[in-house]
Formats: sequence, structure tokens, C-alpha cells
Amino acid sequence: MQVIDSQEPEVLAELDPLECIDTEQVPEAYKEKAYDEANAPGSLLVYGLFGVLFGLILVKSEVVSWFRIQEMFRFHSFHLHGVIGSAGVVAATSVALIKKLGIKTIHGEPIQIAPKVWTGIGTRYWLGGIFFGIGWALVGACPGPLFALVGGGVSVLIVAIAGALAGTWTYAFFRHRLPH
Repeated sequence: MQVIDSQEPEVLAELDPLECIDTEQVPEAYKEKAYDEANAPGSLLVYGLFGVLFGLILVKSEVVSWFRIQEMFRFHSFHLHGVIGSAGVVAATSVALIKKLGIKTIHGEPIQIAPKVWTGIGTRYWLGGIFFGIGWALVGACPGPLFALVGGGVSVLIVAIAGALAGTWTYAFFRHRLPH
């Protein structure tokens, strides 16, 4: 994994601005094979089908419902708290099993999960969570199911998708100038 310290401008100048430097975890020996296989038409079709299935599950389970989200933020219903809590338990259990059993990817490389960097009191995490929560509450939808909601007929959320993309691109543009 490539870790970049924002205090090294000469290293940042050499990087491709479109390359993901935070999450790039594919070793060089597997990189080309991983890109070729992930972008193959068959792989893209499978990803698309899983995305549609996931969207259907989100809509049918009502976790993308504006009313359910408002119930959660007002503590009127346990529905979404239960779904999010269950997802946390499943994720924590999965990560623990991956680490304990040394599970590898389909390409054979080991799965390595980098530890979180807690500088100070973890400001970047709690502040990011606050902004995420404010956006979620204002829009009435988590970023994940926005496409499912648009597909379900809530076309006004195209504006939220455009805003999310604009924010992501803006961050990527200014990333090298921000403290990390």
C-alpha cells in the first residue's frame, strides 16, 4: 500500500492526479491482471447485476425510505438502527475472520487492512461523521442508495447525486493541499 505524507511535495508532484493513493492496495505484481479482469465486460455485467439486486433489496427493505430515515433520526423507530447495527456486526465479524484465517483475494494476494491513523482525538473521523450525518439528514438519503431511489422514481435526488459527485471531484482536486 502506498502511503503518502502530505508534507512531501516532491513525492506528490510525481503522482498521477487520477491515481487513488489512499486505497490503492493491489501489489504491483497483480495490478495489471486486476485492472484487466475488473474492467472485462463479463465482470462489469456481474457488478451491474449485483448493484441492481442490492438496489432492489434496499428499496424493498425500506432502508432508503425518507420516512424510515426521519424515524431513525428522531428515534421513533428501531428499523434503521437495527439494520445499521446488524451491518456493523457483520462487517466486524467478517474483518476478524479475514485477519484470523488469512483469507486471500481471488488473485491470490493477501488481504491487508491498514490500521486507522488516530492523530490527536481522531478529529478527521468524528468531524467527517458529523458532516456525513448532516448531509444524510438534509437530503433524507444515504449516498449509497441514491441511485436506487432515482431508479425507484425519486428523480429529484439526481441533484443530490450531482452534488455528491461535485464534492468528491472538488476534494480530489484539492486533496494534495489539505492536511491529512
